[in-house]
Amino acid sequence: MGTGASISICQSLSSVEVKHSGNKVGPEPQRIFGSPLDAATQDATHCSVPLVVQHTVEYLEEFGLNHKGLFRISGSAAKIRALRLKYDRGEEVDLVKEGDVDSVASLLKLFLNQLPTAVFPEELCTDAWATFEENRNCTTEQTRCLKRLLSSLPEAHSRLVCFLIRFLVKVGANSDVNQMTLENLAIVFGPTLFRIPCSPSACEKQTLCNAMLLHVLQHYEDLFLDSSNHHFSLMEEQPQDLHPASPPQELTQQTEENEPPQRMPRTAWHLPSMRWQCCVFNLSVQHSGKAG
Repeated sequence: MGTGASISICQSLSSVEVKHSGNKVGPEPQRIFGSPLDAATQDATHCSVPLVVQHTVEYLEEFGLNHKGLFRISGSAAKIRALRLKYDRGEEVDLVKEGDVDSVASLLKLFLNQLPTAVFPEELCTDAWATFEENRNCTTEQTRCLKRLLSSLPEAHSRLVCFLIRFLVKVGANSDVNQMTLENLAIVFGPTLFRIPCSPSACEKQTLCNAMLLHVLQHYEDLFLDSSNHHFSLMEEQPQDLHPASPPQELTQQTEENEPPQRMPRTAWHLPSMRWQCCVFNLSVQHSGKAG
């Protein structure tokens, strides 16, 4: 362009062509991570816990029980991020193909940590903390104290606690391989299930919460299997054929197709009630104890 050339400048906005995108913006799907527990449980199946909890626990029961340092080794940040995004979008997730033991374990902890309200809400724990501490030398009173705390939980929280404790006790039963004793599990999950705000006494209170969780793990039969609370009484309303002389043919076939007969807990995943899950698990623990 020469020095004498003139530049034509568009003076009128009306001559500017505006191109409209053809993409429609729809409502974003309901997030799972960071949502209140009641909202995250709306997509639950027969387990009455959020799908991400059900899926991760089932995966870890299948592949993680003998994994050394389960829950103590961080997973792949990229895998965790990708899996979280798929759950938040409501997409199908294949943990076997897309995850690994440490990443799936980290995903479960991430979900629990991001709940707006802790699994054990702080406002419900105040009295329990004092009572549990005062009765440090009386196991019976401590158990009674924790029963009151468990029965005061909202339904969604109580069902999640039941589901998680059942699983963690199973993890602890394999501590000779995975090195995650009940004490180690209480230390790892205490800060996740009890949210202690920062304060000069936070460390002391967290230690107390870890002790409470350890007590729950050590005395889960007294707390869950012998409870009058309808959220926790796992033995009530059992089907008549819970202990049939001969297992139903369809259940036997399902067990044979999925895995060897001795892996009893897996069959419970497909049963219609979480009470079945916990009861079958209890029988399995007893059976494995006799075998050992």
